[in-house]
Amino acid sequence: MNFNYSKKDKLKSKKLIEQLFTEGKAVTAYPLRLVYLKTKFEDDSQLKTGVSVSKRLHKTAVSRNQIKRLLREAYRLNKPLYFNNSSVSYAFMILYLSKDGTTFDKLDQSIKSLFKKFLVKTEPFIEPTDANTSDK
Repeated sequence: MNFNYSKKDKLKSKKLIEQLFTEGKAVTAYPLRLVYLKTKFEDDSQLKTGVSVSKRLHKTAVSRNQIKRLLREAYRLNKPLYFNNSSVSYAFMILYLSKDGTTFDKLDQSIKSLFKKFLVKTEPFIEPTDANTSDK
């Protein structure tokens, strides 16, 4: 399993981000929302992901950055459990919707339920197995 979240896996393109929000679809597992778009990348990566925390809800940069660090870490640890066998390329943007702060454990559970909802919505015939989603 590859637990990396390298530079090539990060969503950086402004054009792609704009396209993601105009044409993309969304799945919500409060306090997270996943906006996704099926696309093809030139560097042959499977997933490109960005995270965002609203400045309106979290006024200080310290709180926004802390939540973004926790989001990226939860994503990095759960990505191989859900997307190792994926043959389709997606662009993801994970948005944090709550006004309250959070802990890593809460975000980890939210990411898992968000990915389950995403897989059910995009690939309804493939159910994530309990072996892949169990806590280790």
